[in-house]
Amino acid sequence: MAKKRIGILTGGGDVPGLNSVIKTVTYRSSEDGIEILGLRRGWEALTHLNLEDPASRSRYVLPLNRENTRTIDRRGGTVLHSSRTNPSKMRKLPDHLAGKDFPASASSKGGIDSTTSVTKTWDVSGQVLANLSALGIEHLIAIGGDDTLSYAAKLDQLGVKIIAIPKTMDNDVRNTEYCIGFSTAITRASDAIQRQRTTVGSHERIGIFRVFGRDAGFTALYTAYAISIRCVIPEHKIDLDKLIELLLEDKRRNPSNYALLVISEGAAWQGREPPEYGEPDAYGHRKKASVAELLADEIKRRTGEDTIASDLTYDLRSGDPDFIDKLVAVTFGNMAYDAVLDGKSGLMSALVGGCYDLVPIPDPKLGPRKLDVASTYNTERYRPIYANKRGLPIFLNRAS
Repeated sequence: MAKKRIGILTGGGDVPGLNSVIKTVTYRSSEDGIEILGLRRGWEALTHLNLEDPASRSRYVLPLNRENTRTIDRRGGTVLHSSRTNPSKMRKLPDHLAGKDFPASASSKGGIDSTTSVTKTWDVSGQVLANLSALGIEHLIAIGGDDTLSYAAKLDQLGVKIIAIPKTMDNDVRNTEYCIGFSTAITRASDAIQRQRTTVGSHERIGIFRVFGRDAGFTALYTAYAISIRCVIPEHKIDLDKLIELLLEDKRRNPSNYALLVISEGAAWQGREPPEYGEPDAYGHRKKASVAELLADEIKRRTGEDTIASDLTYDLRSGDPDFIDKLVAVTFGNMAYDAVLDGKSGLMSALVGGCYDLVPIPDPKLGPRKLDVASTYNTERYRPIYANKRGLPIFLNRAS
């Protein structure tokens, strides 16, 4: 009799804690006689896999067991690797699928020079379903952020049994108050800024620190909350003159004559949007110019004050997870596995009201979750709101 078989994959950007999920699910399954197939490189495993090619199978499918996952939770990243593949909007078909009939569509995107170009894409969901069937995968666990989970929602609609686990240091997945990777990102950002105080202070400058957060300012806001500095978030366009005045005041009042600011990559000020460049990725996102450098240059131009622009982005998602990310990752993994055993589908491990729960996979049409500016951000001082926290869950926000 064939064993039950579960597939597991990680998509989008890596964060610390992913390997803890993978190990947890693998160890639990080994106790129940269930096979686990690791699908390598995210959704690419199910779009590019050619089952007739042994090299392709080796590249994209990794059977998991206690032996090859025993130590993986001791380090960050993901042993299954990752990609930003979107099976519903493939710009190029793998060679073995070229010429096959898939639903096609054309979309207009801004090019590198901001001109409009038309791109043809294919929806290869039919091939994804065929590969899942051929691999004998009865249930799929998808770990990712809002982009990765948007395709998980589509597979659920197509009848695939699927359970999701939210991960992103941006903490912007809907229906949960916490995503794997967020705590480590705040810990790293806080440590990096505290270390760089010595350099910023020694040169009596204004230090501007860029962190990830294209659409939501959780990472910048919580870093500012933890170390008591100002922040700029995507949810609120600042008055640049007011911000500069506040930073200069901070600098004058500081005995060491310096000031600090943490800024989300997607932040902007009134009358100015940081330019984007490069081709859009599989989910339509283009890279943003460094808003920290743009702001530093503008401060220098307007005031003559020296600034330091420091990009912390990728450093925040690298390395080992902290205790909170290990705790949440292991728990989210166990919840997902329990949901699989119960035959559930279309659900996501989550924290709601400070408690662990299973919730629906977010509706992709709603987009990323954002900060509630009125209750979290002081728009006059460009700081977190510190008052009125009684009764909030441990991570100071409610799922939406």
